[in-house]
Amino acid sequence: MLDFNPTSSNDTRSGFGAGLLELGRTNPKVVGLCADLIGSLKMDAFQKEFPNRFFQVGIAEANMMGVAAGLTIGGFIPFTGTFANFSTGRVYDQIRQSIAYSGKNVKICASHAGLTLGEDGATHQILEDVGMMSMLPGMVVINPCDYNQTKAATLAIADHQGPVYLRFGRPKVPVFVPQDQPFVIGKGWHIHEGSDLTIIATGHLVWKSIEAARELEKEGISVDLINIHTIKPLDEELIIRSARKTGKVIVAEEHQINGGLGALVAQCLSRNHPTKMGFIGVHDSFGESGTPDQLMEKYGLGSKDVIALGKFMAGH
Repeated sequence: MLDFNPTSSNDTRSGFGAGLLELGRTNPKVVGLCADLIGSLKMDAFQKEFPNRFFQVGIAEANMMGVAAGLTIGGFIPFTGTFANFSTGRVYDQIRQSIAYSGKNVKICASHAGLTLGEDGATHQILEDVGMMSMLPGMVVINPCDYNQTKAATLAIADHQGPVYLRFGRPKVPVFVPQDQPFVIGKGWHIHEGSDLTIIATGHLVWKSIEAARELEKEGISVDLINIHTIKPLDEELIIRSARKTGKVIVAEEHQINGGLGALVAQCLSRNHPTKMGFIGVHDSFGESGTPDQLMEKYGLGSKDVIALGKFMAGH
């Protein structure tokens, strides 16, 4: 199962755009809203085909969240679109008060998340959004790993009743998830069975972890590899089962270690099966300007970093 051959390379934001367009054609209740970033969010095809179901609100993100909340009262399913930083940090009050508190059926779709936003720098590279959104009661948090999984997630969240935060990115990454793989909210993808070490990854770190697991297996370390695309609700059953089997767990994510997937996995295991853990993520730091590859290397989010931590934890 680790012998993946990517079919192409594409950005996850384009998976969102393709999914939104398909929803527009199949679900007349779906509407789009964007805060002056239509091209960046790949919402232009939806806007062109369904101009009466698309709202360009301009650089007014807080207003966009309020409008989206209001549209749900009329039975619509609004998909909001802007950068992850502006989808969360700039509008946290509006999301909490107008959407999460009353369980409004708004889909908050956030592009350009994490360090891989690249040259735009620290002000745009939000690394706290998963924690912020996970803490909101009733909020579903999803972080898919490639184009196909992002498209599938976009389709799936339209059928979910309640608020959702969908996180995706700008850079082109390998496309390796089968087109026909079902996306089930709250159920992780057990990519590979192993017995020595568990690697739990999300988003862009899934492919990095596949690369790492290949190398670790060559050195005799059997890796149990899991893609947690739904960070909340967390697939605790899958995580606990893997931890019981291997006794060692690494969590890899493009996010602050504080408040991210690693913290949620640690909480889960501390309650159910205390386990030795290691973390691949950003250590209490803002990002900076640079290419995505440069930043992933500097902040220790590459496959070589997963390999090094895996060897250490496995005693090699």
